[in-house]
Amino acid sequence: MVLRKPDELEKIKKRFLAHYKGSKTELNYKNDYELLIAIILSAQCTDKRVNIITPALFKKYPDINTLACANLDDVKEIIKSCSFFNNKAKNIVEMAKIVRDKFNSKIPHSHKELIKLPGVGNKTANVFLIELNGENRMAVDTHVFRVVHRLGITDAKTVEATEKDLIQAFKTDLNELHQAFVLFGRYICTAKNPKCEKCFVSDFCVTKESFKAK
Repeated sequence: MVLRKPDELEKIKKRFLAHYKGSKTELNYKNDYELLIAIILSAQCTDKRVNIITPALFKKYPDINTLACANLDDVKEIIKSCSFFNNKAKNIVEMAKIVRDKFNSKIPHSHKELIKLPGVGNKTANVFLIELNGENRMAVDTHVFRVVHRLGITDAKTVEATEKDLIQAFKTDLNELHQAFVLFGRYICTAKNPKCEKCFVSDFCVTKESFKAK
């Protein structure tokens, strides 16, 4: 359920857009292939770590066709410092095979087709389309979930319900709001020891006295 009144939501929205106008992902990539791989690897792993891993991966496997033919153990070795590297290695190789065989080696740019690929769920597809095409979508990761709950925007218990509430609450500029919430949660409204002195929406915070990691 959306808890904030329309005028409150508008104030929150304007402040975030003002502070993070034009922000992009911190993942390094050169094309849609590299972006999708980086997003898949970033699940429960920091962007900083992913950016350390991907240069070697992309040097050896620069496109869908080379990754589709990759030796799985070799891919695992390259990305082994990434969380859940066994599953992620399997997913990205299988994803590459499917894209090669079913999509003529071209990564689909539709949400419906993306979520059919191994390692690509709703959030990953949304982040991909937000970053690549600037689509009006909301993706809810741990940072977004924490921030919007601390600001009393929603009381939703799940990621899916939170995404639905945020779409209802803000309607437009969702792509920029997503990135703004991510950066705000990553560097200011952190799970532990949030930097409240740097907060520009403290008047909306509902957990000033009892911060909890979510």
